[in-house]
Amino acid sequence: MSAQLIDGKLIAGQVREEVAANVAKRIAAGKSKPTLATVLVGERVDSATYVSSKQKACAELGMGSVSKNLPADISQEELERIIKSLNDDKSVHGILVQLPLPSHLNEERVLQLISVEKDVDGFSPLNIGRLAQRGREPLFVPCTPYGCIYLLDKAGVQIEGANAVVLGRSNIVGMPAALLLMSRNATVTVCHSRTKDLPSLTRNADILIVAIGKAEFVRGEWIKPSAAVIDVGINSKPDATKKSGYRLVGDVNFDEAKEVAGFITPVPGGVGPMTIAMLMKNTLRAAEIQNP
Repeated sequence: MSAQLIDGKLIAGQVREEVAANVAKRIAAGKSKPTLATVLVGERVDSATYVSSKQKACAELGMGSVSKNLPADISQEELERIIKSLNDDKSVHGILVQLPLPSHLNEERVLQLISVEKDVDGFSPLNIGRLAQRGREPLFVPCTPYGCIYLLDKAGVQIEGANAVVLGRSNIVGMPAALLLMSRNATVTVCHSRTKDLPSLTRNADILIVAIGKAEFVRGEWIKPSAAVIDVGINSKPDATKKSGYRLVGDVNFDEAKEVAGFITPVPGGVGPMTIAMLMKNTLRAAEIQNP
């Protein structure tokens, strides 16, 4: 293996320790406890698992959490009323609506309603708009892309002047990751399902961020020697040797890529732990903005 492993679990642990120390300091100074409100609509098992892990992280770091578990058939009006009440609640510093929402709900309207100062997921059009404009700073950056850039920085990867390729253009990962890289003076190419001759583009990337949800899609020969590879994907692959009958793999063929890349994140244990760590960091920042 030639690539240096970027240990997201270790780095996320360091972020969490730093957040916990600052939360304790804040509370000792008599200031409000940073508190995250999670809004879960319906009973999707994966969404419920994500929300539960976020609430657990709050408890572990000495932060408060409020949960709103709502029925799948909730009306748009009622959901909006709940968001508005959380906006008005001074004890709540961050609001996270777990996506995706049931199809009858207007996701954009819901995200627009969240106060920009409480938008710890960084998905409000105002925060994304600020991210997209030069000379503007968003209050919050979406947690997964934020985690990707943080990992690159911790690994000592030079972003300024680098050729960066982002595979995937979702609102949650791909597009904000591309905007963050541009804000750091990388030259960015965004690739997607309609991109022609994908391997020729990825082979030119000093930094490759992959978030497309296709198991082991990126092959070792697609990667530039010594490139930094950030694998956001998490997919299950049949594996008879495992008790569960499957194992988790990323969007990059790790065994091939690790022989070519200079830096690489594993799956699991790479980007995944960073998402919640950066959410906790954003929630603390929200409390500091609202109650300095």
